[in-house]
Amino acid sequence: MSNQHPAPSIHHPASPLNSGSSTSVQHPRETRDLRPASRNQLRLVAWELTRRCNLNCVHCRAGSERGPYPGELSTAKCLEILGQIREVGQPIVILTGGEPLLREDIFELALRGTELGLRMVMATNGTLLTPEMIGRMKASGIKRVSISIDGADEKQHDEFRKVPGAFKGALDGIELLKSGGLEFQINTTVTRHNIGNIEKILDLSEGLGAVAHHLFLLVPTGRAKEMVNQEIDAREYEQVLKWFYQMRDKTPLHLKATCAPHYYRILRQEARKRGEKVSFETYGLDAMTRGCLGGTSFCFISNQGVVQPCGYLELNCGDLRTDTFQSVWLKSENFNQLRDFSAYKGKCGRCEYLKFCGGCRARAFEATGDFLAEEPLCAYQPGKK
Repeated sequence: MSNQHPAPSIHHPASPLNSGSSTSVQHPRETRDLRPASRNQLRLVAWELTRRCNLNCVHCRAGSERGPYPGELSTAKCLEILGQIREVGQPIVILTGGEPLLREDIFELALRGTELGLRMVMATNGTLLTPEMIGRMKASGIKRVSISIDGADEKQHDEFRKVPGAFKGALDGIELLKSGGLEFQINTTVTRHNIGNIEKILDLSEGLGAVAHHLFLLVPTGRAKEMVNQEIDAREYEQVLKWFYQMRDKTPLHLKATCAPHYYRILRQEARKRGEKVSFETYGLDAMTRGCLGGTSFCFISNQGVVQPCGYLELNCGDLRTDTFQSVWLKSENFNQLRDFSAYKGKCGRCEYLKFCGGCRARAFEATGDFLAEEPLCAYQPGKK
């Protein structure tokens, strides 16, 4: 399914996928506190349980095909890792792939996570769903499912996915989720291919009965490097995120911008124009979270147990075949660098919105080889109000 993830229930529960980090809200005109974050509470774990997939979408980080892929973690090891995650906190755990439904033990793992008190959600392409499978999802405690829609119609979606029938399969899966009473969100990767139809895709998401719509700004890493010409530029990026902000009050869906950390700068800039204070009372958990969560309150686990800041930033921060999850989360040098905002470079390091945004560390790494460098797709110049 690629690296797009769901998030469960109410505000960030409507987006708990990218739910809030422990970053405190501070007006950007105040003196910036660039000390390392003292509490990096684990909120989200995206776990690529397999790289196997029944589709082969060009933008998927996994380079997915049916496999088999040697070295994928055993059921016993996965159960052990779930216990280790629970020792660190009670994050939302996103079961992803590849296509996670191709793992025969997927519901055993989901059930164990639920028993441990973890909030289990799933990212699937939707094409393998059946009424029986949805019943098993609910019985195992899966709270939300994400389905990707990348076009306003079948032609646009299937051209982007390069998989004929993918759109119909996703819609059929959505109808089964609705019939089974399992809530779902729509994820959309924004590219030049569909930038002119994002509003139509939002309308489609509403019509389908989704509880949330998450926009993912393309990060051209892995196989998605083949799509670098589909990446929108900084000016278009800014326009899309301003439009997305404006839609907050015009749609019943919870809206979430992912791999688009600038949104949290734009939110504060637009709120100031409206004379609004950004607080939990006015903006819910959007006021409490920040843009790039990689290594601060979110991490990614690969199909072979390698821990990364996110699925697009392929830095080996620890190997769960030999290390414990707790030791990686607390002691990874890369994670601790990401938590030290005084170490950020270029205009990100100078920016008064650093603690709210953070820039996309994966784009910085892809462009420069330095994950602490400035975000290459940001039009904002620090200090300009």
